[in-house]
Amino acid sequence: MKSLTELWYIASLELGAMCHVSTIRDYKTVTERFEHEGMSFLTISLPVFGKSLEKGLADGHIGHDAFPGFSRWRGLPRFLGGFLDLVFDRNTGVLLDEPSVDSIYALRQLTLMFGKIELPCSDARNTRAIAKFVECEQEVRRNDRTMSDGLLSEFTSMALRLFGDVLASADLAVYAGTLTPKHGSGKTADRLSGNRKFSQTEWTDRLERVFPYGENAIPNWRFNYLLSDVNFLEPGQERPVKVTLVPKTLKTPRVIAIEPTCMQFMQQAVSERIMQDLESPLSTIQIIGFTHQEPNQQMACEGSSSGRLATIDLSEASDRVSNQHVRALLKHFPHLSEAVDATRSRKADVPGFGVLRLAKFASMGSALCFPVEAMVFATVVLMGIQNALRHRLSKRDILSLEGRVRVYGDDIVIPTEFMQSVIDSLESFGLVVNLDKSFGTGKFRESCGKEYYHGTDVSIVRVRAVFPSSLKHAHEMMAVVSLRNRLYEAGLWKTAFWLDAGINRLCGGRYPYVSRRSSALGRVSFLGFDTERLHPDTQSPQVKAFVEHSLPPPSLATGEGALLKYFLKRGDEPFADREHNERAGRPKSATLRLRWAHSS
Repeated sequence: MKSLTELWYIASLELGAMCHVSTIRDYKTVTERFEHEGMSFLTISLPVFGKSLEKGLADGHIGHDAFPGFSRWRGLPRFLGGFLDLVFDRNTGVLLDEPSVDSIYALRQLTLMFGKIELPCSDARNTRAIAKFVECEQEVRRNDRTMSDGLLSEFTSMALRLFGDVLASADLAVYAGTLTPKHGSGKTADRLSGNRKFSQTEWTDRLERVFPYGENAIPNWRFNYLLSDVNFLEPGQERPVKVTLVPKTLKTPRVIAIEPTCMQFMQQAVSERIMQDLESPLSTIQIIGFTHQEPNQQMACEGSSSGRLATIDLSEASDRVSNQHVRALLKHFPHLSEAVDATRSRKADVPGFGVLRLAKFASMGSALCFPVEAMVFATVVLMGIQNALRHRLSKRDILSLEGRVRVYGDDIVIPTEFMQSVIDSLESFGLVVNLDKSFGTGKFRESCGKEYYHGTDVSIVRVRAVFPSSLKHAHEMMAVVSLRNRLYEAGLWKTAFWLDAGINRLCGGRYPYVSRRSSALGRVSFLGFDTERLHPDTQSPQVKAFVEHSLPPPSLATGEGALLKYFLKRGDEPFADREHNERAGRPKSATLRLRWAHSS
């Protein structure tokens, strides 16, 4: 297929035509700088340009330090100047009274589309990311020493008002022993995978005091002879989490921690109960979400239109939640507090630094990280609002904030008038606000993957993988077809049709029109889908196309392990995969196979 710079060129022509702007000189700049800087120009330099644009939209003018690395003519860069002239005044750099929203979308699409492509970072950037992880840990430790008892007491009081009923319910569930653990499909620090996890023989003494091995990791106490094979680890012998890197952007990778099997197993039990209760009527106020991002997105849209709501993003959010914060959160719930502490890994094996004791609660990788950090952030946010109002928030005050305060992970939406007070509150707890991605002024807002300007969706289509050169590159093929369909649905039809030509060649002409629900490798169209035959049994339309084929690796579940897997299954329906006891875990590879598939 063609290169990524050609994709940029085709998209620039289409967006330029939409805004009546010529992009010929802009493409010349892209090709010249790509030749000298390589992929980093598309994945790092252009996204920095896009972030400067967003800051200018929020501030209402272009700052003197904006658009680094791009030459200016008068107040604006020459690069993409035709679009910029429709948004800002070139002489003053001030935002126009009625800027072109189409040009704002075009600028964002052309500068940010390659920002999150999945490519490995350089060794130097990986090393810096690990060093930053260790530095963050040291900052958390320092903040723990300076945090006053009064501030923590205020935090506990607010958490009790917000989540008292939810935490009490989870506390009772721990006491009654009604939590049901489960295994995930990901990696573990002790390298157990698939069905082998159901025959785990490693447990910690801390877990045993709260979650006995016999009640959770074997199907029945009558199998207590299995306890003789279990390795119960004292605190000093516990297996540390394994810190590793996964792709995020070419600028910096994402740091995660792989948990031991037994820890992840019981974390899932506690996490599932907390998340269910937080999104149920049991919760006093519905300000936290885990399953639906739409409320945050709708509030961001409203904020961009009315200016009454602001969006806040946190840097290194997971790694800056201290275990001290969590202890204060759960102070009045002894059983839940003990359960959370028992399932928390206390040490991390950090590449280049060895095994370190952790002050943070948990990094990404812990099943409890997401719900616990959300409760911590929500509590601190409400403390900031309380400080701004200068009186203790009553239950009525808290309920009045529903629909105006929302927390989804580290994406936070709050009333604009409380923004500075909330930022101060977050920083007082050692959390770091990403000011480049937080918006409380102007008409631009972003939250949970959606961006808006003055009520108009200006969200972009991102390229997630490099282009494939053959059908053997299954992951890249699926990614480029997904890219094509997202471009089509976003209205960039010419760019989508340009991709169609390359994809069709790789597929040997087997590239039909299908619906969004189809598993076939095909193109989406608002005009319908192809039908080559009707299924002989269901009479549903089918086409012959390439379909992703992958198998979980061989992993046999027998005896007590298979019985435990059955007992831990959620719901009354049978397992969807009939071979679940023979194969389990994440597939190691995927291929594309030509076969009949539903097109609708």
